[in-house]
Amino acid sequence: MHKSGFVNIVGNPNVGKSTLMNALVGERISIITSKAQTTRHRILGIVNGDDFQIVYSDTPGVLKPNYRLQESMLNFSRSALSDADVLLYVTDVFDSYEKNEDFVEKVNLNPAPLILIINKIDLIDQARLEELVEKWKTLVPRAEIYPVSALEKFNVDALFNRIKDLLPESPPFFEKDQLTDKSERFFVTEIIREKILLNYDKEIPYSVEVVVEQFKEEGNLIRINAVINVERDSQKGIIIGHGGKSLKKVGTEARKDMEVFFEKKIFLELYVKVEKDWRNKDTKLRGFGYKLD
Repeated sequence: MHKSGFVNIVGNPNVGKSTLMNALVGERISIITSKAQTTRHRILGIVNGDDFQIVYSDTPGVLKPNYRLQESMLNFSRSALSDADVLLYVTDVFDSYEKNEDFVEKVNLNPAPLILIINKIDLIDQARLEELVEKWKTLVPRAEIYPVSALEKFNVDALFNRIKDLLPESPPFFEKDQLTDKSERFFVTEIIREKILLNYDKEIPYSVEVVVEQFKEEGNLIRINAVINVERDSQKGIIIGHGGKSLKKVGTEARKDMEVFFEKKIFLELYVKVEKDWRNKDTKLRGFGYKLD
């Protein structure tokens, strides 16, 4: 008997969905930073065994959209409710149910088996954890509740085994050696975007979209040219920095991570370009791979 299924991870921004997915998959598939709205796309991570295939899906945090890009991000989260074989709703010890009550209601009404995960439990004591478990039992009565620390990998194995139990009987959806549905170019853009999220403050990281213009393998070397798109001329100056120092730092950090990820030497060239107000332009968003209504 072979089991396969789509296990979709949803929840508010910054509760640790990407950290949890990476812990469950055992690979660094989703970028992780302390900033909200890090994940912009729906990213699959595939785990294979002899008699099972789990297709995890990390989605953007649920938020009330202020511009077209965020509407697209919310569409990815909503679509995760419609095709889940197992649904993981992630909250954490600081999260507020009231942030997105309507989405929690949709989760409650969803027919798929539901596991509610309370993440970051390493940051509170046992008494507080017991309070949270009781609260979520009342709010989402149909859910199985798993307290975890995704960062410390506490209780992740037990969660993994329960997910496996809940999978339906099915042949695999993907080849058994496949790790994700995303291309190598996609991971280049995510690594660069992560470094921008870590190195710049305020609105800058959210105004950036990265496009790979060249990805060329030459034996043990990969040559990559990528463009960092920003919305305004002033942002271009900030990204580049005095004497190009800021851009060089991002490039060096990204190149080192890419060399680990691809297990090859990387030659990386970065350019910065202004695409005025791209976050609100449907043609630009579609060109960057976002799904709109």
